[in-house]
Amino acid sequence: MSALRESLGFLTSRLRQVGIFVALILIVLLFQGLTGGILLEPQNVTNLVVQNSYILILAIGMVMVIIAGHIDLSVGSVAGFIGAVAGVMIVHWGWPWWAAIPACLLVGALVGAWQGYWIAYVGIPAFIVTLAGMLIFRGLTLITLKNQQITPFPAELRALGGGFLPDLTGGTSVLEWLTVILGVGATVALLIQALKERRIRRKFDLESEPLVWFVIKTAFTALLMLVITFLLASYRGTPIVLVVLAALVIAYTALMNNSVFGRHTYAIGGNLHAAELSGVKTKAVTFRLFVNMGVLSALAGLVFTARLNSAQPAGGTGFELDSIAAAFIGGAAVTGGIGTVAGAMIGGLIMGVLNNGMSILGLGTDYQQLIKGLVLLVAVGFDIFNKNRSGGGGDIGKRFKLKTSPPPAQEKPAPAASETIEAGIK
Repeated sequence: MSALRESLGFLTSRLRQVGIFVALILIVLLFQGLTGGILLEPQNVTNLVVQNSYILILAIGMVMVIIAGHIDLSVGSVAGFIGAVAGVMIVHWGWPWWAAIPACLLVGALVGAWQGYWIAYVGIPAFIVTLAGMLIFRGLTLITLKNQQITPFPAELRALGGGFLPDLTGGTSVLEWLTVILGVGATVALLIQALKERRIRRKFDLESEPLVWFVIKTAFTALLMLVITFLLASYRGTPIVLVVLAALVIAYTALMNNSVFGRHTYAIGGNLHAAELSGVKTKAVTFRLFVNMGVLSALAGLVFTARLNSAQPAGGTGFELDSIAAAFIGGAAVTGGIGTVAGAMIGGLIMGVLNNGMSILGLGTDYQQLIKGLVLLVAVGFDIFNKNRSGGGGDIGKRFKLKTSPPPAQEKPAPAASETIEAGIK
């Protein structure tokens, strides 16, 4: 009984992290039933990944910007602008695709540097700068394309948005074995990493997660990865863009969790004044965040353009809203200082499942917008509810007399900055 109470208390103190994962599962099960099983058919799962890949790429950069206490409204326009630039370079100027891709990423970095300069060093709020950027780069997209689409693109670039890794069996097997190998390998790596991290935390007496919950969570995550692997392998295998996205998630998760830059980003969002007093170069960190956002916007624009095989004047429209919603639904705090890359991915998948499921059901865009807006409102309201809970486990924890665990260290960046100040004084 005590172990169960401890586990419930732990879950209560982790409502933010656990809640979004449970919400994703419930939404998937709901649409799986409503669509008569179509949602989780192998082909639809592949389409779900490919169709939402550029939103997930944007969500990685967006959650970092939001953690630092800013916002970026221009990412959709920048993505559309980069698609237009790629079209001009490759189709009109005859550039090879392998030269156009890094050139477009460089243009995205320059765009991010332009906006980051006004935000970090001039001091104009990010909301105003990126709102202006949304208009500027939408206009530049129309000027670059002369209000006409550019097509077609070479097959190598199109593979970035809709291609697949090669089939080792040449299409003669029921399952695509390269996908099976990659999926099983990733699952084993996940299990090893989870056990390693738990062992390290126990060694330094930092482990607060009950063993029962750790086993359930790890086993369920591994099972989920294997199911996704089977579904992908049952159709055409692993989309190339999924490999790119996985590499980005791993790299940026490590950056935010294990680097000085990541800790400084959390510190700025948690308490800007304390971060400045502790010696964090807040302007430089903010500038780099928006340069990074520009690069990821460029990558998302390339993926979107490659998937459509066309650079369009309306390309990227609404991307900023979906990426911002993904970050907030994934647990990022409105006031900054809290959020994770993994959470943003779950939030993006929730948005993707909603879009895909409602499209299968034949709901019009009017009802789709209504439902997505309500989901975003509930997610932010849930965030406010978590913040307003009293100490310990909050009202829920007190009502059931649950033994709660302290929140993760990343949710309290401000004390970390204060400790740095005290250490410097001593």
